[in-house]
Amino acid sequence: MEMLSQPRNCANIVVDSLYNAGVRLVFGIPGAKVDAIFDALLDHPDIRMIVCRHEQNAVFMAAAVGRITGCPGVCIATSGPGASNLTTGLATATTEGDPVVAIIGSVSRLQSTKRTHQSMRALDVLNPICKGTIGIEVEDQVAEVMLDAFRVATSYPRGATVVSLPLDIAKSVSKIPAFPSASFRLPDLGPSPLSCIESVARLIEEARLPVLFLGMRSTTPHVVAAIRNFLKQHPMPVVETFQAAGAVSMDLVNLFYGRVGLFRNQPGDKLIAKSDLVLTVGYDPTEYDANLWNVHGKLRIVHIDYQSCDFGFHYRPIIELVGSIEHNIRCLAENIMHVASQSESDICSVLYEEFHSWRKTAIPKDGSGPVKPLHFISCLQRYVSPNTRVTCDVGTVYIYMMRYYFAYEPGMFLTSNGQQTLGVGLPWAIAASLVQDPPCSKKVISLSGDGGFMFSSQELSTAVQLKCNITHFIWNDGHYNMVEFQEELKYGRSSGIALGGVDFVRFAEAFDARGFRIRSGDELESVMREALAYEGVSIVDVLIDYSRNQDLANHIIPEEYE
Repeated sequence: MEMLSQPRNCANIVVDSLYNAGVRLVFGIPGAKVDAIFDALLDHPDIRMIVCRHEQNAVFMAAAVGRITGCPGVCIATSGPGASNLTTGLATATTEGDPVVAIIGSVSRLQSTKRTHQSMRALDVLNPICKGTIGIEVEDQVAEVMLDAFRVATSYPRGATVVSLPLDIAKSVSKIPAFPSASFRLPDLGPSPLSCIESVARLIEEARLPVLFLGMRSTTPHVVAAIRNFLKQHPMPVVETFQAAGAVSMDLVNLFYGRVGLFRNQPGDKLIAKSDLVLTVGYDPTEYDANLWNVHGKLRIVHIDYQSCDFGFHYRPIIELVGSIEHNIRCLAENIMHVASQSESDICSVLYEEFHSWRKTAIPKDGSGPVKPLHFISCLQRYVSPNTRVTCDVGTVYIYMMRYYFAYEPGMFLTSNGQQTLGVGLPWAIAASLVQDPPCSKKVISLSGDGGFMFSSQELSTAVQLKCNITHFIWNDGHYNMVEFQEELKYGRSSGIALGGVDFVRFAEAFDARGFRIRSGDELESVMREALAYEGVSIVDVLIDYSRNQDLANHIIPEEYE
């Protein structure tokens, strides 16, 4: 790095830093306090500026880039409400481990202590929900603050950082240029001490029913490769959290007992309850609180992660392997001599059969009524390749999809789990389309309920203008159904959940997208096929049958599994 070079505009130093960090897409909405960066981006040939319709959606898109690529996604917003509109997206990114760097404008330093137009103590607002927030106070800080923001966002646990750039600094100059690309790479982590690895290896060998419990930090390509190699050498039952979807490959599906989260009533929950050794890999308690799956605090747990655990009554590992997950999994594989065979376990065969039993009734004999959720999922599974990226919004649709939709590659099935944030489905699909090489070259599928879709539906305009190739399915029942059925379970009735009133086909056409409608199970396959074949942005309004939704939360696992 050549320091004290010829003076350079600070806004250009910000953009140079983005490029050196590997950023090629920036999402945001312009404004007077941040327009110097937009002006600098206009001259950069390798960074594409994506103008969004709401700052919250800009963060969602940036977070999806961070989750898919591992490189922090970047969003930009102006001061005042522009900055505060980032709040939900930044909280979601930090909770769910998505690296994001947000750049916000602020009033000039001279005005910072006065009541003035669009002045807000934005960093005070955003600091509690981010990994780090910092305001640039002098011109020569710009390069190092940008570097620090990326390094903090990328270090584990990953999350969001915010840089506040005053208007006058953005337009001023500094002699300290952006740091080179090598500076943005974090040092590699190594394995835990060999004595700890050998201790865990002996615990696995002695266990009657060891279970691999994969969490959200187990889905990077290198970690997934290590896990798959481990399972090929030492087959054992595997359970995923929702954000770990895709870690188990198609050739290892005989070891997979499903995903767990929300309600403790799945085959995977029963398997964990019966296990005498649960190995959590990259698990974060925000995904599925330990008091829900380790109710009595009796399970023997091994914690394998980049960081030490949140120790408590319901999560108290007997040993922790802290360091590189990839290296620790590979070292474990090398030090294990044998593992108990699941084929010899009666409980494994019973639970595996239970996990797959829904397929027998997924296609209804009478398809004249609204589409049944399992019928939709079984149909979608047939038409989607393992390399098609699917994004799923929050709502009842997300519970069904996370339980029954199979994904065989990491990062190919995305959902919001730690915050369960409504509205992520379509923005994430847009980002997923743009990170392709070349951009928008392959079909991306997204799903939402009718309630969640309206949280970010204005980005249809963004998707169409960018020529994305997205098919978005709306499970439409005219209600906030995920809230409705839980209220009914608690109180015997529901309140505040009625929606309806939107013709989503005409809505899509107003944005120059293609609209499709499915009103019955008999129409499902033909319309789904046509919608997925459509090149461009399409919306499919699916009249969904939620009559069995209370079953999603019923049947908490019986005492014999405790």
